[in-house]
Amino acid sequence: MSALCLRSKAYWGYDAAFLASVAPYLKVTEDAIGAGHATVAQSANGDLLGVCQIDPSGKSGTLDLLFIAPEAIGRGAGRALFEHAKAQLKALGQTVMTILSDPYAEPAYLHMGAKRIEMRSSDVFPGRELPWLEVSLR
Repeated sequence: MSALCLRSKAYWGYDAAFLASVAPYLKVTEDAIGAGHATVAQSANGDLLGVCQIDPSGKSGTLDLLFIAPEAIGRGAGRALFEHAKAQLKALGQTVMTILSDPYAEPAYLHMGAKRIEMRSSDVFPGRELPWLEVSLR
């Protein structure tokens, strides 16, 4: 699943040095899997199409990861995982889902109902700004 995250990120043209720097942040964790906070989308023949991971531990629930296999982009797996993450967080009592988005992913999140709140500094790359998005779960 973590390998899919990197393959999906690479789709946007990021170089090997960039991908190596972000790799530690693009991991589906054992804790999330054990808690039921990681979800996959698969094709009818079992191919991995996408993965998402939520973190419900903050004051708002966070969509921690959502990555789609490049060959599956635009086929509905992203929306299905996004809606599933919303439902999971809502069931856990959250009223807002937050997303620190890659700039290339922001249009898809906006299309699915997220709103940009502000730009935030990257923890990995000084000077890089990332969209901070929110989705109402009410």
